[in-house]
Amino acid sequence: MAPRTLEDYRSKTRHWIIPLLGRHRLDRLAPEHLDKAYATMLEQGLSSSTVLKVHRILSRALKIAMRRGKVTRNIATLIDAPVAADPDLAPLTRNEARKILEAAKPRRNAARWSVALALGIRQGEALGLRWSFVDLETGVIKAWFQVQRSPWRHGCDDPHECGKEWHRWPCKPRCKTHKHDPDCPQDCKKRGHVCPTRTCPKGCTGHADRCPKRTGGGIIFRQRKGRSRLTLQCPPELLPILREHKKLQDAERAEAGDLWEDHDLLFPTKRGRPMERSEDDKMWKALLKRAGVREARLHDARHTAGTLLVEQGVHIRVAQEILGHARVTTTERYTHVAGALIQDASTRMGAALWGDDD
Repeated sequence: MAPRTLEDYRSKTRHWIIPLLGRHRLDRLAPEHLDKAYATMLEQGLSSSTVLKVHRILSRALKIAMRRGKVTRNIATLIDAPVAADPDLAPLTRNEARKILEAAKPRRNAARWSVALALGIRQGEALGLRWSFVDLETGVIKAWFQVQRSPWRHGCDDPHECGKEWHRWPCKPRCKTHKHDPDCPQDCKKRGHVCPTRTCPKGCTGHADRCPKRTGGGIIFRQRKGRSRLTLQCPPELLPILREHKKLQDAERAEAGDLWEDHDLLFPTKRGRPMERSEDDKMWKALLKRAGVREARLHDARHTAGTLLVEQGVHIRVAQEILGHARVTTTERYTHVAGALIQDASTRMGAALWGDDD
């Protein structure tokens, strides 16, 4: 399982499954308990997709429990699974995409955004691209892996005691309003703002990244999401952009000298290390602002690539292969937002019914 997926499972178990269902004996858990738990989650403002994820985690866990003789039935199969609302796609227009590419030209790793909009690969796949998987002559790009950060684990005997120094403000985020450490109540009161405050749960065993004997963490390359190895053909116009990017990176590597950590990445930090997803997101937001383009998620660049493919008349199965979708039904969502095609179809229908015969 991917480290981020495993961490997501742990988070949902810790914050929702145990608080809402943990008081029930496993062999006495009833469908009504699940119904009530899901209703509570929705009432507290969770999205339907999050509730569905919790249901799937429970269903899988109970299936394993049946195999091991802990329960005689999987009660998650006795209720209707929560229905996740299909999120609306918000792709950028072709004009907006061009503005972004123009604004990116003077910036570092400018080719990062050309790859995002032209190939439509996921963020982890883009940050995990390595030069050894890119043929700058033929334009073949093997997006076979994605880079991820595996969470650290305690290597000590008492994780709670090990992290006691950080239990005061372990989970408090930095103040997004004032961009400072949250341990500043007086300063915030003067500004008329209260910084967010959260505390660790009782018996917290987190903060493994602070453990002197920490194990298992760090950067790893994992096979991409999905079963197939995604091999793409680079658009001809993108090839010179990648070649120029390679030259700039070689110069950057030479300047860094011994400080450079060579991971063979296309889009590393200034010292060659893998780019953090959060930093990649920040650069995307800054680029949108510079280009004068509306707010959009980085994942919307992938939606933009899919929509542009459909608008250019690319067959839906070909678009599926390019985007690496496991099911064509996922790709078909892009046909609902191809406004240019709808407008063209409308024009043709009008010409067929009311246009001149000649």
